[in-house]
Amino acid sequence: MAIDFKVNGRDVSVDADADTPLLWALREDLALTGTKFGCGIAACGACSVHVDGTLTRSCSVAISDIAGKSVTTIEGLKGADGAMHQVQQAWIDAQVPQCGYCQSGQIMAAVALIEATGSPSEAQIDEAMTNICRCGTYPRIRKAIMAATRQAATGQAATALQGEA
Repeated sequence: MAIDFKVNGRDVSVDADADTPLLWALREDLALTGTKFGCGIAACGACSVHVDGTLTRSCSVAISDIAGKSVTTIEGLKGADGAMHQVQQAWIDAQVPQCGYCQSGQIMAAVALIEATGSPSEAQIDEAMTNICRCGTYPRIRKAIMAATRQAATGQAATALQGEA
């Protein structure tokens, strides 16, 4: 069955069973491997993407439910000029990743949080960031989100947070 939708602003058609998880269509059919498989039950968040602007764990959404919708993956966050999204840059500046496996999902969750709140408090960050990081980089994740928020507010580059844990 052919399912038509948009991914990162591009029209796509995926020929798959209706119940195929969006995650596998992205990774296997569209070669967008930035979205990771973690648990398969929507618990860890490694597979997080945006569907019509809403944070979605792609391992638990059937491809048939995506027909006609717009999906943004980690690959789609870069600007048309190739510049990194402010959250991606803040992640680098804060040296957030250790193993890096969960980070694309973490970044997608952070972008959704900032888009929803504008300037989240630390309490809002702690409440909203439910993705699991086995390396425990949560303090750096929080600092990167705060830096990206400051960057958006001031229009400046994200503050380097090197050496902060």
